[in-house]
Amino acid sequence: MKLSNRLQQIHDQIPEGSRLADIGSDHALLPVAAVRSGKAASAVAGEVNPGPYEAARKQVSDAGLKEQITVRRGDGLDVISAGEVDVITIAGMGGALIASILDRGLSKLDEVKLLILQPNVGEDILRRWLLKHHWVVVAEQLLEEDGKVYEIITAMPQKLSPIANEEVYRARPLEGGVELTSDLLLRMGPYLTDRPTDVFFAKWESEIVKLQSVVQSISKSDQESSRDKAAEVERLIVNLKEVLSCLPKVKR
Repeated sequence: MKLSNRLQQIHDQIPEGSRLADIGSDHALLPVAAVRSGKAASAVAGEVNPGPYEAARKQVSDAGLKEQITVRRGDGLDVISAGEVDVITIAGMGGALIASILDRGLSKLDEVKLLILQPNVGEDILRRWLLKHHWVVVAEQLLEEDGKVYEIITAMPQKLSPIANEEVYRARPLEGGVELTSDLLLRMGPYLTDRPTDVFFAKWESEIVKLQSVVQSISKSDQESSRDKAAEVERLIVNLKEVLSCLPKVKR
């Protein structure tokens, strides 16, 4: 069984011998690969939808791993009990949904040592949730696969992290008097901005185009709140362009 590049990079972030929970596991490809490689000593594959749940059960059964991998149907972290796992992976959802899943399952996170998260959109929403709840982003990856760009965010509890959030999101001066503010670091990624690749630049140039469309749309309204919102988005566009113009490109 060969994982996609996206799932392989998530897999590679899992420490050896982990007790893993993969939430929204779909066909349980990641838990099966993690147990086979020794990354996971045991795993829970959680899936809320009946079709993927049955597909996950079949995958685990066909792999002969029913003793090591438990497939459970349920919503978010409802599929695990407190203290049962020490690594959680959640991939392929919006950042707001991932944050909501973590928020509703907050009591299940006390003994979790690592979160490996792959939001499709809304990465800044997820980073802000992690910051608010004292999780520290310790690694970030950016990759393009099948025409889509994915971010993988790895975080650990503040008490276990080798670095503090204050350092991760400390504002950084760039050339030309431009500042990479904590807000921009939350949006763009504190590690991704350290070594910006061609994929990074392409992603943010695309995001700027989307924001420009947003400005055009809300500028048609006569409401004062819409004008304020348009001005706010225009300021963000200016800030993003300034940062992109000052960051050095890293070839990969």
